[in-house]
Amino acid sequence: MINDIFINIAGFIKSIFEWVGLGDILTNLGMAVVYFVAIIAFILLNVMIIVWLERRVSAFMQERRGPNRVGPFGLLQSLNDVVKLATKEPIIPKAVDKPLYKLAPILVFTTTMLLYAVLPFGKGMAAANINVGLLYFISISSTTTISLLMAGWGSNNKYSLLGGMRTVAQMISYEIPLAFSMLGVIMITGTLNFSEIVVAQKSVWFILLQPVAFIIFFISGTAELNRAPFDMPEAEQEIVAGFHTEYSGIRFAFFYLAEYANLFSMSALGATLFLGGWQGPILPSWIWFIGKVYLMIFLFLWVRWSLPRLRMDRMMKLNWKVLIPIAIANILLTGIGIKIYQYFVS
Repeated sequence: MINDIFINIAGFIKSIFEWVGLGDILTNLGMAVVYFVAIIAFILLNVMIIVWLERRVSAFMQERRGPNRVGPFGLLQSLNDVVKLATKEPIIPKAVDKPLYKLAPILVFTTTMLLYAVLPFGKGMAAANINVGLLYFISISSTTTISLLMAGWGSNNKYSLLGGMRTVAQMISYEIPLAFSMLGVIMITGTLNFSEIVVAQKSVWFILLQPVAFIIFFISGTAELNRAPFDMPEAEQEIVAGFHTEYSGIRFAFFYLAEYANLFSMSALGATLFLGGWQGPILPSWIWFIGKVYLMIFLFLWVRWSLPRLRMDRMMKLNWKVLIPIAIANILLTGIGIKIYQYFVS
């Protein structure tokens, strides 16, 4: 019962639409709206949890207390921040390119939200279980670069423009090893469907079959998220805050929200591809999925608060001269391994 609780809720809502007498088109449209609202609520809740978790984890690593005043263990501090950002006056500098300036934060969050449509949160719990789910995820996530460049260019600020250009250079470069790290999983499973990839890990997780790919995925994912030690686009000692220097109030909140929502989606992608997704004994599938996602998030937080920022040239050298050659070698060895396995099995 508890394993299928969300599936049953969705089925109940759909039955209400059908009982009211809505046609197939209106019923499907209504369910799309329900999924949209559920994803928004899920993102907001998890972002508040991750923000609190990052503050507590960083405080523990630095021997500080962290948030502990608002609510038990400081749990309501994130809610206070939401209210503060939502009620602050949005200030628009005089010289900005207003269409680009206003559109960029909306596009950043919209792009992030679209990623959640294909993530399998549990057995049979994907809003859109499409055959090319992994390709969809990579394609949609790559468009975030355009939004961040729009923010930097539209702000008409040298620091913002530098941050936007750094973002483009970094994210486009690290998308290559990130995509290559997934090819081994695709070669083993022969599918781009997330649910089928999870089912293929019933016997063994792919982190054991593709450990090098997982390491490349983790490093490239950290760079894609613009998190330390790859946070050059927002390097505060050099360019104030990078591409969102000129943003305040609710528009800044969209960037902040997108950053942590992307952290969750990247962790969910890693859990799905390498940690068995929702597979696990006894507990409901969605609890296993959330647990594995937060394990990945903890690893990202651990690295964030342990390593210093890399220099821009060294960061690019790591990508082009280290990660990409290793990723290509891993693809080659995976193909050889698959052929050897098929030979002995046949």
